[in-house]
Amino acid sequence: MAAEQSGAARSEAAVDQLVQAGRRAGRDAAEIRWWHAANSRHRARQAARSAVHMVEADVLLRGGTGGGGEPIMAHPPDTDSDITLREWLEEMVGTDKGIKLDFKSLDAIQPSLELLQLVKPCLERPVWLNADILPGPNGINAVVDAKGFLDAHPTDTTPIRFSHNRRYRAMVKEMAQICSALSQPVTFPVRAVLVRQSVSELRWLIDQSDRYSLTVWTGKQDVYSVDDLLFIRENFDKSRVYYDISEPQNSEFKKAIGIGC
Repeated sequence: MAAEQSGAARSEAAVDQLVQAGRRAGRDAAEIRWWHAANSRHRARQAARSAVHMVEADVLLRGGTGGGGEPIMAHPPDTDSDITLREWLEEMVGTDKGIKLDFKSLDAIQPSLELLQLVKPCLERPVWLNADILPGPNGINAVVDAKGFLDAHPTDTTPIRFSHNRRYRAMVKEMAQICSALSQPVTFPVRAVLVRQSVSELRWLIDQSDRYSLTVWTGKQDVYSVDDLLFIRENFDKSRVYYDISEPQNSEFKKAIGIGC
């Protein structure tokens, strides 16, 4: 699951914030460009100087869970990095990039939120905070306790976003129930290869609130086609589906729908 923090109004989705900032001309969320795994000083600088709209990076405590270190930018199994979250945020606040922080442990969240509060006046852009709080569709265990993650976010500042879709109606209803008391925008990341078989459940889910959206993502080993992505685009509101996908499908998809990369 991920949460957004922003100086913008809580009711504004990322696509609307980017339009208001003049970074997008329309509300087609497929136009948003992403930079992935900015987990080193070099990659963070590259991302900051790029033409993307959103920069994604992973956060854990130095030394790993229970290590007691400061928040750093790293993805397991790594437990160290050449850049801390504090330094990473300093790099990003001077840009117009939206940011997505993917938390790999619950104990990294509170110290990270404290750092975000320090730069909040400079973050007039989308800020997504992500953590796996529910098992994935194939039974993959959640990484972060759901209640702990939700409790860590003051509801007046943090739009919430979940990081795994679940395939069946009962599971989707669980997510809807968890989010029903929230007032923030919520985006549910869904794996591209699973959307076709889950389209009715996902339609039902985002129909529960105009605050809800989907973020389509892909695993490194996933086998899927541009037709799968076009199917998603044809079955959902274009302003409510983000595409955080890898190459070469990303470029092929953008070409098929007439959007430049």
